[in-house]
Amino acid sequence: MSINIKTTTESAILEAAEKLFLAKGFASTSTTEIAREVGCNQAMVHYYFRTKDRLFEAIFEKKVKMLAFELVQISNEDIPFEEKLRKKVVSHFEMIERNPRLPFLFFSEMNSNPDRLNSVKEKISNLPKTAFRLFEQELNAEIEKGKVRPMKIHDLLMTIISLNMTLFLAEPLFKAITNISDHEYAQLVKRRKQDNVDIVLKSIKP
Repeated sequence: MSINIKTTTESAILEAAEKLFLAKGFASTSTTEIAREVGCNQAMVHYYFRTKDRLFEAIFEKKVKMLAFELVQISNEDIPFEEKLRKKVVSHFEMIERNPRLPFLFFSEMNSNPDRLNSVKEKISNLPKTAFRLFEQELNAEIEKGKVRPMKIHDLLMTIISLNMTLFLAEPLFKAITNISDHEYAQLVKRRKQDNVDIVLKSIKP
């Protein structure tokens, strides 16, 4: 029972921290506010995560592992490379779509505190490395068959990441410049998901 309580409380603290970080920003959020949001005392937050920095790193680690797990699962499916690539692009897109404010938070904090990234890297398991290695092996196998043009995995990843993330990072500025409504932008997001997949697939053609 104590393990279940621990897991539930820890998860609740993570969820509350993520909610407040996204709403107010990392610097403007206190552990007191996080504790209040959860309905526990501040000592409980410090017991599980010690510092606010550790909370941020735990959120980042959780998101990376979730995406990496999905990508590994796709790699293990017995389907053609193009279908795997399509599903991976969509998986990445939908992860950001479910957490549209996260890129702002992560980029802001990583830029203001570069050492934080090194700290996160030390904590992340081998799952992201496995996802990357499998993706690279799949790509190189298709290149050897002549089905994909010669390219580096880093170039393909940058294409996917830039296409998917820019849509959400650019939203406030794009809305201000074009006066597009929230509903219209939501429709744009739906269209772009398929468009991004098509662009990535075309970019690998020999």
